[in-house]
Amino acid sequence: MENMKKIIAFIDGLNRRIGHVVAWCAIYMVLVQFTVVILRYVFAMSFIAVVETVWYSHGLLFMLGAGYTLLHDGHVRVDVIYGDASDRTRAIVDLLGSVFFLLPVAFMIFWFSRGYIINSWKVFEVSAESGGLPLVFAYKTVIWAFAVLIGLQGIAMALRAIVFLSGGAERYFASPAAAEKAASATEIRP
Repeated sequence: MENMKKIIAFIDGLNRRIGHVVAWCAIYMVLVQFTVVILRYVFAMSFIAVVETVWYSHGLLFMLGAGYTLLHDGHVRVDVIYGDASDRTRAIVDLLGSVFFLLPVAFMIFWFSRGYIINSWKVFEVSAESGGLPLVFAYKTVIWAFAVLIGLQGIAMALRAIVFLSGGAERYFASPAAAEKAASATEIRP
């Protein structure tokens, strides 16, 4: 049980740290997009590499931030049943959802993107646009990082449910953020 809790803490910590770093990508993306607009509409200039930087930053933000979003229970969920369910029911739903949906999809994304990514690395693929960014092959590798990070967080979610269902926790929270939200809701405010 303690080993499972250590694994959960490691995975949560990994996605938390990556999420905090990737969050800066949003600010960077806004600044670069602002630069694109100023260059285009004030100076009548445009640089493909700068435009592609916005695209790539956007992709990095979503792909590398997906595990962090799952950690904080930020993905879309149908709360019709889940929201009012008991802790046990929510733990079972999360366990089954992770094992039968999330993890297989993460594995399939990783597995079926192999050729796409490997072929890109074989030719050191660059942008199809003249003056575009030269590291398309490295950018495509983020697909694997996405699959690994979301898969790891799915494992943490499943383990968290197993710990609860095995009696290793009093309450079930799908994420640390849900636990924090519940704790703040029960605080006595002056």
